[in-house]
Amino acid sequence: MSGPRYTPLAASLPSTVPFVGPETQERARGSAFAARLGANESAFGPSPKAIAAMADAAAESWKYGDPENYDLRSALSTHLDVPMDAIVVGEGIDGLLGYLVRLLIGVGDAVVTSMGAYPTFNYHVAGFGGELHAVPYKGDYEDPDALLEMARQVDAKLIYFANPDNPMGTWHDAATVQRLIDGLPDGCVLCLDEAYGEFAPEGALPVIDVANPNVIRMRTFSKAYGLAGARVGYAIGHPELVSAFGKVRNHFGVNRVAQAGALAALQDQAWLADVVAQTAAARDALAAIATGLGLQPIPSATNFVTIDCGKGVERAKAILDSLVQAGCFVRMPFVSPQNRCVRVSAGKERELNLLKAELTAALSSLGSKAR
Repeated sequence: MSGPRYTPLAASLPSTVPFVGPETQERARGSAFAARLGANESAFGPSPKAIAAMADAAAESWKYGDPENYDLRSALSTHLDVPMDAIVVGEGIDGLLGYLVRLLIGVGDAVVTSMGAYPTFNYHVAGFGGELHAVPYKGDYEDPDALLEMARQVDAKLIYFANPDNPMGTWHDAATVQRLIDGLPDGCVLCLDEAYGEFAPEGALPVIDVANPNVIRMRTFSKAYGLAGARVGYAIGHPELVSAFGKVRNHFGVNRVAQAGALAALQDQAWLADVVAQTAAARDALAAIATGLGLQPIPSATNFVTIDCGKGVERAKAILDSLVQAGCFVRMPFVSPQNRCVRVSAGKERELNLLKAELTAALSSLGSKAR
């Protein structure tokens, strides 16, 4: 009996995922992590109002969720002061990235990103047969000029750019981002990933312009709103581009409970402001820990701090392995020279105290706390 007849593209791809989850690592090590500081989740959790709304909605889980996500899109329209038909809701930014790539990219189409930027985007591009062209970071920042130049060279249909950036936590001001938008080659779409936008300083995010057909901005309830497990994201763009998502998206992809939680979270801006403040304090604490141990924290506009461990990837990998073995889940960038760092999510005091103790021990075992 013959087996499945995969498409040539599917047959050529590895069966893998962009990230190894902490649960996979916990099963391998035989115990749970004592400090979960690697996935940029919000340790401060969602609004209690969101939790209550989800609990209430759970009793109605026998119903499908609204395939139009009407109530959430209506609330986002008011919150952002943009037309409702300029917003599409999906299964986190990851899901929306998949739909965007499916809409724009076929086999051999050119796509531009930064070398070492968000790997899930690359995963989707590969899944639809696109050809990735990556430019290096400039220092620890994505390089808008290099992205534009590469897009012109390869006639790219899509550019991916995150502001603030993951995995480095750095950011560009709105004027720099606007120059990137203004410089887009004809027919090229910019995917502006603003997953960490709520943490960004004033002046980092350009004004939303849904009249521009070549820019789509993606945001999420996973980070500052604390709903990573609910998988709710949204994209803002020209109504014609947003409407095109209806051609390919899973219309029941965002479940009823998640929709209720996201709506309640959006309506509790006081909780959001408190989380942003707690996150900033935790970032400062992480920076102080790193500095006190002779390491260099990279200034961050996200809910994590990337720490330069010095002396290259071997030292960073040794530190990461030591932390993971001691029960602290952290991650590191994948690509040189950023992989000289480890990336640590903002956490509560107990988690940060444990991190400090285990990071101190890791550096001691390497022979020196200084770089």
